[in-house]
Parts: sequence; structure tokens; C-alpha cells
Amino acid sequence: MRRRFMAAAAAAASAAALLAGCGSGTGGVAGGPYRVLMTAGLSAQGTLAGNAATSVLAVKTGVAAVNEAGGVAGREVKLTVVDDEGNPTTALTDIRKAIASDRPDVVINAGPSPVTAATLPVLGQNEILSFNIAPTEDSADPKKNPLNFDLTGNPEDYIRGFIPHLKEKGYKSAGIVHGSTASGVTFAEQMEPALKKAGITVAGNEEYDTAALDMTPQLQALKSRNPDVLIMDGYGAPVGHLLKGVEKLGWDVPIVGDNSVSATSLVSTPPPGGVLGTAQTENLVMQVYKSTVHEPDDKAVNDVVAAMAGLGKIESTLIMATNYDALPLIAAAAADVGGSDDPKAKRSRRRWRSPRCRRRPRS
Repeated sequence: MRRRFMAAAAAAASAAALLAGCGSGTGGVAGGPYRVLMTAGLSAQGTLAGNAATSVLAVKTGVAAVNEAGGVAGREVKLTVVDDEGNPTTALTDIRKAIASDRPDVVINAGPSPVTAATLPVLGQNEILSFNIAPTEDSADPKKNPLNFDLTGNPEDYIRGFIPHLKEKGYKSAGIVHGSTASGVTFAEQMEPALKKAGITVAGNEEYDTAALDMTPQLQALKSRNPDVLIMDGYGAPVGHLLKGVEKLGWDVPIVGDNSVSATSLVSTPPPGGVLGTAQTENLVMQVYKSTVHEPDDKAVNDVVAAMAGLGKIESTLIMATNYDALPLIAAAAADVGGSDDPKAKRSRRRWRSPRCRRRPRS
């Protein structure tokens, strides 16, 4: 689909450097390998497994690039990946085991947000640096989680990307359909006032149960109010049910999907495994990062994608590759402050930007 628009993920490039050389530190043994633990739902069901695989592949690529450049302050990066099945309890158990046996310097997760919510308290208590791509309500709050950094934006960031596109298209009214997840509810709650502020009438705001197999009632309610555009939140199987429901109703309406929709492999896979190129996606545009869309002249991003492909099959869209940034950010911070052992020794306010998979707003 050519009719796509880009949105900002402001938090992705603003990780503060919390690294300095102060003798033995709170992470791995000083002078030894820089230990990275990654939890990912590799054996989870549906979309989550493919997304986790892409996220892991991105981190492996970042690790390889950093090691090739000399490591983190001279320390070789050692990556350990554990399969948390997308289960918060499993992820928490794996992290506790690692802390007890071979304490990591940093923990990276591949989502979803319940994993972030379950593990951040333990990581904070043990003063371990962490990066994630599945933010929670307070994961980016430096007062509550000073050693955690979100590599993707929060709903407020994404919504700021929606408004210019909607105004450019001249939409005067919008219907919102969203999942019952915490992120879906937050998205809808923040989208409604943002639309009103932009002078766009909210024709309806309907919530669906993510476990349901039919969202026709919610879609029918919105169709009856005749909005100019349908704003859709969804992830995984619900995206398919929503698109099928729109088709079933014969509703010819522009659909704008959030970043969760674009992270669903169904919409980026042709039949029979997906719906790319079918009537169901004819009116669909999705919110993505700049690096997700191929640009022949963007050598930095293309080099990373080629490196990822050289290590394994890329299972999902590049919106899941943002974890690549974690290691280059850490290495840059360590180089700036001259060490890597103590994550609390220095808190720099300097904005770091990954040299490759960057994200900038574009409409």
C-alpha cells in the first residue's frame, strides 16, 4: 500500500546514559563480558511469536555491530535469549534466575506490555538497566523507573502522528474502534480529546473484547453514524476480525490503523496466510516508523536490514526491529562517560540517537 504515513516515536531516541567507570559495578563482573539478557515470546501463539523473532533478530544484529566496533567500553557483549512464551510470570522467573546465577548488565524485552509491567519492579529493585518496546503507563517515568528506557513511543506520541494525516485528508468526523487491552483503552481515551482539539468530530468510540471473534456490532454502531474515517486499534487476530467485519458490512470507509495494526503480520502477508493486496486492505493505511518503509537512499537503515536478513528470516515488519537501538545507545553512552560498570553513576540528559534504525515524523 502506497498511501502510508509516518509518525513520531519520540521516546525511542532519548535514552539517558547511566553508565560510567567506577570500579566494580552492580551489573556483571567489571572487565568481563557485557551481559545482555533478552526475554521474548518465541513460542507464543500467533502474531506474537513472529514479532518476537524479529525483535530478537534485531538485537542480535545490534550486538554484532557493537562487538565489531569494540564492544561496550571495551567489553564484549554477550547476549542470552530466553523464551518467555509471552507470559509475564515466565519472564519474571527467567529474570530472577539470571540475577541469581549470572547477573545481567541490561535486560531487553520483546513485549507485550504485561511483560514490561511484571518485570520492571524487580529490575528496578536490583538496579538493572532495561530497554523495552512495549511501554506501560509509567515505564518511561524516571521517578518510578529511572533505569528503564522505552524504545517506542506511548499513545500520546502516536496520536500526535495521527492528527496531521487526518487534517491533510480533510476528515471532519471520525469513528474509533479499539481493543479492551490497557493500551487499547488508553489509546482511545487519549485519541478522543485530541480529535476534538483538532476540530474533528468524534462520531463514536467503540470498544471490543479482544477475545471475541466478531466485532460486527461495534462496527455497525459506528457505520450508522457515518464518520469520514475509521480509526482502528488492534493487534493480532482481532485485526483480521475487524477487517472482515468492515467487508461484511459493505462499508467503504477509509481506515487508519495504529502501530499495533502495522505490527500484525496478517496485513503485511499476501494470501493465503494474510490479507495484503485484498479488498480488506484496500482502504487501510497504517501508522509506522520511517525506517519501516523502504527508501533506496537510506543506506544506514538498509544496511541494518541486510545484516538482519543475513542472520535469519525477518518474520514481521520493521516496526518490531526497534530493539536494535538498545546496544548502539548503550555503547554510545559508555563511550561518552568512559565506562560501563555502574548504571547509576551518571545520569546524562543528553539525547542519544541511534545511527541506524532512527524514527522521525513525516506525513
